[in-house]
Amino acid sequence: MDIFIGQVFAGLSQGSILLLIALGLALTFGQMGVINMAHGEFIMAGAYTAYVMSLIVGNSGLSLLIALPLGFLVGGLLGVLLEQSIISRMYERPLDTLLVTFGVSLILQQLARDIFGAPSVDVPAPAWLSGSVSLFGIDVAASRVFILGLSLACVAALAAAMKYTALGRRIRAVVQNRDLAESVGISTRMSDRLTFFIGSGLAGVAGVALTLLGSTGPTLGTGYLIDAFLVVVVGGIGQIRGAVIAAFALGLMQSFAQWGTGASMAKVLVFVAIVVFLQVRPQGIVHVRTRSLA
Repeated sequence: MDIFIGQVFAGLSQGSILLLIALGLALTFGQMGVINMAHGEFIMAGAYTAYVMSLIVGNSGLSLLIALPLGFLVGGLLGVLLEQSIISRMYERPLDTLLVTFGVSLILQQLARDIFGAPSVDVPAPAWLSGSVSLFGIDVAASRVFILGLSLACVAALAAAMKYTALGRRIRAVVQNRDLAESVGISTRMSDRLTFFIGSGLAGVAGVALTLLGSTGPTLGTGYLIDAFLVVVVGGIGQIRGAVIAAFALGLMQSFAQWGTGASMAKVLVFVAIVVFLQVRPQGIVHVRTRSLA
């Protein structure tokens, strides 16, 4: 029983990481239809922000707390720069955005190598996250519990902003009907910019959180990007609730598959399960019901 509970917590931990990374994609890819292959590099930028803050501040606990909002700002500004300079010209050409943003990701990776030199750097974890927490008799790393809480807090903040704020209502209006939103005076360009800022900023927060789990390098975000896209697609394009369900479901599936078969075979089994699921339900776990005949 203890082994089973341990696998559940491992799956929830893995799912919380996927969720934190996929939240930004749920906006930029799910709601705007932009295939941003540089999303992983915004994660990397957030991680390097945490590293720089650890050098400047010194106190690892304080530097982490400063790095979280600063990572959001750095990732968001990079996203706005990318959207204004390149993506805004390619909204009608999604495949072109895939190729261009892939090139941007390579440039950002090389830029990180030129600036930080070493293949990878380590960010010291705060003392209050260095131990483990006992949950239902199972010892769970405090850093993973923190990431789980952080991801749930980000989900709650994003959902509340989208539902209750004027900004969230404008973003939803533009997503549902861009032409009609423009006809009632909503600036769709500003909404696009803000959406990209929030989505990229969340990637920066994910990068800060990932420094608690291992070293930081130029390709940090690349390894998580495909899994994050799968979370968005399985959850339902642009659906935050679906992304939450999909992230934890995939995390639990990977955890239990690794328990029986190993890491490599687990990824294969999970991918096959996703393909089968999308054949049965191509719209994903959650989808928007509409009366539209289009």
